[in-house]
Amino acid sequence: MAGYDLVVIGAGPGGYTAAARAAELGLRTACVEREERPGGVCLRVGCIPSKALLDSSLRFAELRAGLGAHGIGVEAVTLDLPAMMARKDAVVQRLTEGVRRLLERAGVDLVRGTARLAGPGRVGVTPPDGGEATALETRAVLLATGSEPVPIPAAPVDGDRIVDSTGALVLDEVPEHLVVVGGGFIGLELGSVWARLGSRVTVVELLPTVASGLDGQAARALGRSLRKQGLEIRTRTRVLATRAEGERVWVEVQAEGKEPETLECDRVLVAVGRRPLLRGLGLETVGVDPDPSTGRIPVDEAFRTRAQGVLAVGDLVDGPMLAHKAAMEGIAAVENLAGIAARVNPAAIPAVAYTHPEAAGVGPTEEDLKRAGTRYRKGVFSFGASGRALCSGEAEGFVKVLVDEATDRVLAAHMLGPRVSDLIAEAVLAVEMAASAEDLARTAHAHPTFAEALWEACRMATRD
Repeated sequence: MAGYDLVVIGAGPGGYTAAARAAELGLRTACVEREERPGGVCLRVGCIPSKALLDSSLRFAELRAGLGAHGIGVEAVTLDLPAMMARKDAVVQRLTEGVRRLLERAGVDLVRGTARLAGPGRVGVTPPDGGEATALETRAVLLATGSEPVPIPAAPVDGDRIVDSTGALVLDEVPEHLVVVGGGFIGLELGSVWARLGSRVTVVELLPTVASGLDGQAARALGRSLRKQGLEIRTRTRVLATRAEGERVWVEVQAEGKEPETLECDRVLVAVGRRPLLRGLGLETVGVDPDPSTGRIPVDEAFRTRAQGVLAVGDLVDGPMLAHKAAMEGIAAVENLAGIAARVNPAAIPAVAYTHPEAAGVGPTEEDLKRAGTRYRKGVFSFGASGRALCSGEAEGFVKVLVDEATDRVLAAHMLGPRVSDLIAEAVLAVEMAASAEDLARTAHAHPTFAEALWEACRMATRD
């Protein structure tokens, strides 16, 4: 095939949304994906399957803990792990097929194979069977290949006893003792899944706190909550080595200022972060070099690289590695390509940890504002004072709003508690639209709802 306006490499959230939008704008578009099903890591082996297991495992844990306070008696709660996994797989299957149909309806050519840049205006595609590559000629290329787990020499993944995040989604039995290396969002979410299903879980984190990307108050509160749920969390602790023999794994760790010790378990999950997936992409054929300090591809505000006609989005460029960030960047990139001015505001990208309670934030943390010398006010409202939260039995957590002292503009919001993955959207809109705390405080919120917590926090932030 020849004569494309745009070839998108990667059919993840950044790639398929960009391809669909480009086709809507009249650009002849192809999207190349090496995996059998589109959707990327997020849909196939990341965000979606993990959330399916998080929801299923939470229901199991709640039933097992008992609903006596609600006047509901439940007996003989049992776990059917294969059925739970089958449900997760069915959700993924339905959504991946939805992405395929979306691209087909938009008129995008979905090409199966491994893509490699082959010089300006050319993309080589090797079919899955390893046969002869074909060349696609195109006016522009959008790189959206996503990321991969970061390996660590002290805990090499073997896909059996020592697994990465993908492997942790397909375990065929509940581990007796799971050691999670890395206390970020992925490690905490997957650790929570298996803890709810009956595993003893030990989280080993090098930094002083888990979920270090969150506002400090939220991160500390989340750590306390997870410990109450039975997770053992060891911060300021390094993994020195692992040894797997048969069905057991020995993990040598060392806490700051202490002697090394060995943890014995039957599974290890390595979740220390992700890195851009650039191997074999052929960047050198178009003169694009990743930043040596970050490993990311430098781009301008329109997501153009230094090479004419080559764009990059998502995990390949600066910013948090989040599916919704990639999607927004993909749309903006192709709109700029089509002559429509579009930008993505990095301050208005929310982050969510789908633990229980959930944690969410948008904008700078309170620590960021202090370091920058920003004069701000804050309003904090506890879910313990929320009628809806008390009725639901989910009164743990808070909503915090940070506003500019001089202008009352909402700078950030940070939350821990029920449904905050959804509540954060209103705060994101406030940041994006440069709304004031008074704007939100004077907006009616239905009573009783969880959303009132944000309204109350904004009212507190506006008080003299």
